[in-house]
Amino acid sequence: MKKWIFTLLMLTPIAMAQNLSSVYTSLNSKDCKTLEQETEEGEFIHQLCPGVGKYRLDFTEGDLRSNVKVQHPSGQLSDLDLIAKVSSGFSSVGPKAEWRMKKGIPVALILRYNASENPEDGSIITSYLVVSKITSTSACVVGILKPQQNQNVLARKLADQAQQKPCLNPGN
Repeated sequence: MKKWIFTLLMLTPIAMAQNLSSVYTSLNSKDCKTLEQETEEGEFIHQLCPGVGKYRLDFTEGDLRSNVKVQHPSGQLSDLDLIAKVSSGFSSVGPKAEWRMKKGIPVALILRYNASENPEDGSIITSYLVVSKITSTSACVVGILKPQQNQNVLARKLADQAQQKPCLNPGN
């Protein structure tokens, strides 16, 4: 009996993860609605990009540094604060967002975040995967994966456990 219960407990996270699926949305500038743009003196752009359901991604880039906020169906914004949490160097987001969905509701978000380690030199770029948990009222970063073998698989695994993870503070 104990062996059966142990086996069931070990398989439960696997079964839960199998209920999650991925939906991809574009972060390409042409697919987003431009809300504000400055082309002179320190270029800046603020865009609202497609998401899933009534969620959207609020994207900003200025001084060659990118950030993303999750816009909830209520209109409330949750700042992922990528510049403080990942790198203050030059940065950009990848061309798409991966939303991890459970029964049609987003529970996690995976973004590629390309950043220079040196805030003054953009010649050496590291490509991170940033995993955030999403609730009906908030979103926050729960993990940052450095380049490694199976980086995408590991990011999905972390995303599938994101609801049980604490939010990262800047510098974690």
